[in-house]
Amino acid sequence: MTGAFRLDRRAALGLVAVPLLLPLARRPRAQTLDKLSFHTDWRAQAEHGGFYQALAAGLYKARGLDVDLRQGGPSLNIGQMLLAGRVDMTMSNSFEAFTYVRVGAPFFTIAAIFQKDPQVLIAHPGSGFDSFEKMKGRPLLISNGSRSTFWPYLRKKYGLSDAQLRPYNFNMSPFLADPQAIQQGFVSSEPFSIAEALGKQPEVLLIADAGFSAYQTTIVTSRALATGKKDMVQRFVDASLEGWAQYLRGGPAAEAANALIKQHNPDQTDARIAYAVKVLSERGIAQSGDALTGGIGAMSDARWRDFYDSMTDVDVLPKGLDVRQAYTLDFVNKGIGKK
Repeated sequence: MTGAFRLDRRAALGLVAVPLLLPLARRPRAQTLDKLSFHTDWRAQAEHGGFYQALAAGLYKARGLDVDLRQGGPSLNIGQMLLAGRVDMTMSNSFEAFTYVRVGAPFFTIAAIFQKDPQVLIAHPGSGFDSFEKMKGRPLLISNGSRSTFWPYLRKKYGLSDAQLRPYNFNMSPFLADPQAIQQGFVSSEPFSIAEALGKQPEVLLIADAGFSAYQTTIVTSRALATGKKDMVQRFVDASLEGWAQYLRGGPAAEAANALIKQHNPDQTDARIAYAVKVLSERGIAQSGDALTGGIGAMSDARWRDFYDSMTDVDVLPKGLDVRQAYTLDFVNKGIGKK
């Protein structure tokens, strides 16, 4: 009995040992993730929410990516960091794309998250600012940077004058002190702060509704990376666009992204984030134009050409540039996040 017991015990242990070892032998090795760095243009905020969503929801990791999502700030020149090779991709806009073309730098736009430039003009509640024609004769608080971008376009289209311009240094105090003043801002930001200060919603006109056709919140990278590691770049774009589709739907699915935004930028509050997501959705900032057919991030040859022509018409961009060098359609127009 003793020998039989030992034999049965050894057999039983052997039978148990085999199934335990098989899963270990079949277990796949840990996935090696491709590292990629992406720099936003400002401190973390809802206007960057889709990228934070892709990170927080594991969309990048699910596509084999280890994404280093870096936030911008007032002292950082993101374009210079890209040119110096200190970051793989950056958040940018249509103007910078043509700057790269003009200087012959090997960088271009691969996706455009915002179909509408979210910049707005803001007036006091009840001041009658219901059309762009109403800007005539009123003081306009416009920043130095904007005086060489959208201002020449508006000035020519609506017969405005540089004499109307006043300094704008991202401080709303001069605006609040003058009931007739009109101030620039972002649809998802300054109107919220002004409403808090005045107790009423200000009057807001989206510059894109005047025909200003710049793409905003674009993704820019080098031609070398886009060609040498095309699959990796495609995975990053796809995950980012899916992140934006999820984030703009809001609800509990976006809570982890918002928590990450507030962790990176404590100045962001739940109320400010909720307002931003609401107006981005209501105004069709990301889901309009080319995105209605091509999905979030979509671009078109016609749109790039229209923007370039409108800017050469007001001498903001030089004539003779090769528009097709500013962008590629290889990574977008695949229907991701299409309504």
